[in-house]
Amino acid sequence: MHCTDDNASGPDLNGNHQYTTLPCDCDPFPYFRRRTKTVGACHFLPMSFLSVTRHFLPRARAASTLAFQIRIFLNELPEVPLALGRRPSPRLWRAPQPQRTRLVHSVAVSVEQPLLGARSERGTGRKCQCSSLASKQKEMPTGKPFERLPGTVRPKHYVLSLLPDLKALVFDGDVAVQIEVVKQTSEIVLNAIDLEIQNVTLKGNNVLESPKTTSFSVDDETVTFTFAKPIAPGPYSLSMTFKGELNDKMKGLYRSKYQNQQGEERYAAVTQFEATDARRCFPCWDEPSLKATFDISLSVPRDLVALSNMPVKHSKETSGLIRYDFETTPIMSTYLVACVVGEYDYVEDKSADGVQVRVYTPRGKKEQGLFALEVATKVLPYYKDYFDIAYPLPKIDLIAIADFSAGAMENWGLVTYRETCLLVDTQNTSAVQKQWIALVVGHELAHQWFGNLVTMEWWTHLWLNEGYASFVEYLCVDHLFPEYDIWTQFVNDTYIRALELDCLKNSHPIEVPVGHPSEIDEIFDDISYNKGASVIRMLHNYIGDEDFRKGMNLYLTRHQYKNTFTEDLWAALEEASKKPVGAVMSTWTKQMGFPVIKVTSRPDPDNKGVVLTLSQSKYTADGSKPPEDFLWMIPVSITTSKRKTVSTVLKTKEAEVVIPDVGPGDWVKVNPGTVGFYRTQYEPKLLERFIPAIKDRSLPPLDRLGLLDDLFAMVQAGHTNTVEVLKLLEAYEDEADYTVWSSINNVLVKLNMLLSYTDCVDEFRTYQKRILSKVSKRLGWNPDPTERHLDTLLRGLVLGRLSWLDDDDTIGEAQKRFDAHVNSSQTLPADLRSACYKTVLRAGGEDVYNTLLKLYRSVDLHEEKDRISRALGAAKDSEILSKVLKFAISDEVRAQDTVFVIISVAMSRVGRDLAWRFFVDNWALFNDRYKGYLLTRLVKFVAENFASEESAKEVEQFFKAHDISGTERTVQQAVETIRLNAAWLQRDTDAIRNYLSSN
Repeated sequence: MHCTDDNASGPDLNGNHQYTTLPCDCDPFPYFRRRTKTVGACHFLPMSFLSVTRHFLPRARAASTLAFQIRIFLNELPEVPLALGRRPSPRLWRAPQPQRTRLVHSVAVSVEQPLLGARSERGTGRKCQCSSLASKQKEMPTGKPFERLPGTVRPKHYVLSLLPDLKALVFDGDVAVQIEVVKQTSEIVLNAIDLEIQNVTLKGNNVLESPKTTSFSVDDETVTFTFAKPIAPGPYSLSMTFKGELNDKMKGLYRSKYQNQQGEERYAAVTQFEATDARRCFPCWDEPSLKATFDISLSVPRDLVALSNMPVKHSKETSGLIRYDFETTPIMSTYLVACVVGEYDYVEDKSADGVQVRVYTPRGKKEQGLFALEVATKVLPYYKDYFDIAYPLPKIDLIAIADFSAGAMENWGLVTYRETCLLVDTQNTSAVQKQWIALVVGHELAHQWFGNLVTMEWWTHLWLNEGYASFVEYLCVDHLFPEYDIWTQFVNDTYIRALELDCLKNSHPIEVPVGHPSEIDEIFDDISYNKGASVIRMLHNYIGDEDFRKGMNLYLTRHQYKNTFTEDLWAALEEASKKPVGAVMSTWTKQMGFPVIKVTSRPDPDNKGVVLTLSQSKYTADGSKPPEDFLWMIPVSITTSKRKTVSTVLKTKEAEVVIPDVGPGDWVKVNPGTVGFYRTQYEPKLLERFIPAIKDRSLPPLDRLGLLDDLFAMVQAGHTNTVEVLKLLEAYEDEADYTVWSSINNVLVKLNMLLSYTDCVDEFRTYQKRILSKVSKRLGWNPDPTERHLDTLLRGLVLGRLSWLDDDDTIGEAQKRFDAHVNSSQTLPADLRSACYKTVLRAGGEDVYNTLLKLYRSVDLHEEKDRISRALGAAKDSEILSKVLKFAISDEVRAQDTVFVIISVAMSRVGRDLAWRFFVDNWALFNDRYKGYLLTRLVKFVAENFASEESAKEVEQFFKAHDISGTERTVQQAVETIRLNAAWLQRDTDAIRNYLSSN
């Protein structure tokens, strides 16, 4: 799933182009977890000798049985001290008392702590609580008590029929589930919520019985059928009828409102089941490991389209409705089941490997599906070749949904998208949006293999789905559209976002134990998506593309139609590459955070070079020293100005590396290409050598970017003064690369937010104009028909930043072009509209606001509506901003878009206070309307950009007094960020003021 808004139709609210896999989020919004009980405590042999992997055991084996496959890597890894300085015990496992009753699949070796949490399998229904992380980590939010479904019953096949009523906005259904009772029981427990269940019957050999009692648990989202007699092991059929509401919450089976070609209001019925909302549509075993096959039928009016995962097998008209029976699905998880009923057109084609591809659009707009169709028909054969496994279904449908909370969802054979993540209007879609659509299509189709064919065993391993798809989407788009230079954009849009979140004390490991559905929603975030993608990129670079592809084929082939743990992926890649992948990568997935490598040097006369001393430690956002040692296995590359490269693995706290043939003026760059997931801190003399190479651009773009971003991180942590970054930025005045400018823009936006709380606002605005002067004059407003794709993106980025600086020349040109656009005498290029709208609104006041509202009401392209509504937050007048906030919750704005209109207001100092107060006053509305991704985005961006202890306490106290289920970690992160901002200002304001006033 792409957990993202739709990427904002151009530059984000701060003028930056962002289109990430959320994590993806767009605009300034960067991109769901159950808690499982650990069964014991683990102690480990030294890491230099041990890698532990799971050996699967049959269910029939005694629950107390444990089996381990131990592989020895002599001299491969350093011994790692464990928490509290304890020596590792030679015992691998110590069971708790009383006697354990759950089969444990594996022990996960963790460098960070002796126990991060053993994997626990569904089985006993015991209450589950997340194990605490090591004492060195900040305590995670406390989760609700939770138990996974009992292992006494397993579903095998569902026969599901649904009858949605799009006028009454309700649905009826019936389901017959072929089940296997594996252990005698008097109860059958499955998931259901917001459903009225009737006519329950259990059929088997010589059995035809209805439950004696039926009980629902709202907290656990389960229904329990209790029978008068124990049910013996064997096959049965459990039949139920049920009713439900087509809700307006964008989850389960819900209603999506649209206007047809005649301007009449209509509804479509749409499903969104990930992570745990299939249970809102039909009673089911709604856990990813409880896979089954599905026969699905939909009964709908004859004038509507009905779609599901598989092609239609046959249809029959009955009582004015047409019943569509779809072919049987492959074995799959409930969260991948999908149905859509509504009015749609489509375009179709066949991929080179013979798969029927259709893109469904609102009626009358099928030409807007052509670009996505082109991408999809090329993506399928690319993935078939890359994975060496064919797409296993006969068709793939991509459909644009008017109301959709995330960016897209990878339902097997029927992928659902926000309109803005799928539809391209050749006259009104920006280049950045078109690129974003290519990435989202690539992401969701990657899931057809990685997530659908092979599925994570539990949500703890969500990153296996999302991190990998977020990496592969870039591989795919780079193959299809090399002119996008997409891997250079990965660093800003994915890698840096992950670093920014993962340095917080309230971050979480890639693998985080989760339980209750409210926890699951919260980890569809920049860690699961962006850090996951970044460490896979690092791993890909470490073992090489050929072995990576071999390992992926091995993993997918070995586990197809099954469920996996992270260790299964490491085992396959290790087998293919003959490198200690599991040992290396466990330090990245099981530890929260990442290292900073400090680099010092001394001459090496013997080799006419230098000796670099590399030392690693945990990077922390506040610059504090972690209470205990952390250690990563870090693949490190080092290059020089003479293009000589040395590669190694940093296995210890400190190591020396000899770099030959380095002259007095040569630079030495650690982490070339910004591939390793870590920060680099150079001693001053090494940093100074980069300045000439930045100015003449002989240092490659990703290294120019990486230097700036790493230094800025040192500033944020208090290791150096902000003035050092302001000085370094002067070396980038002649910069021409879009990716580097994206990083510069990120720095300017963050400093602009901080300094809005000081008396340096005007001076910093002048500084920004000076930095932007050369690039803005070079690019101008008029696109060159022959310019590169990245120059088009750069123009929008630069003008977007200038839109916030009230630059006279920019205002004059924007007003002229806006007037011509509104009067229809000259259409404004889509890539310039966001910057233009913001510029004229800031300069023009209420008249321009009303003109933009009129323009918003006159267009039907969702992308353009988003572009306009998110520009409204740029207004300077508090009365206008108050109107924007009221507009955001009006019927004119779709619920999925409200969040981002409010966030647009929170991007300025005056708007931030208004947005927070509006959020507080309307908390009941937001908490009722949104759960999961949209609510966490809203909480994050209305809260985290304050910069005083008073604000931190206010935010903290508000959320202590209100129900914040599903946003606990987000609130902690926001409060932590506010305090970091306050400390930053206290440290550096005087030095910044002095520098700006004298330069």
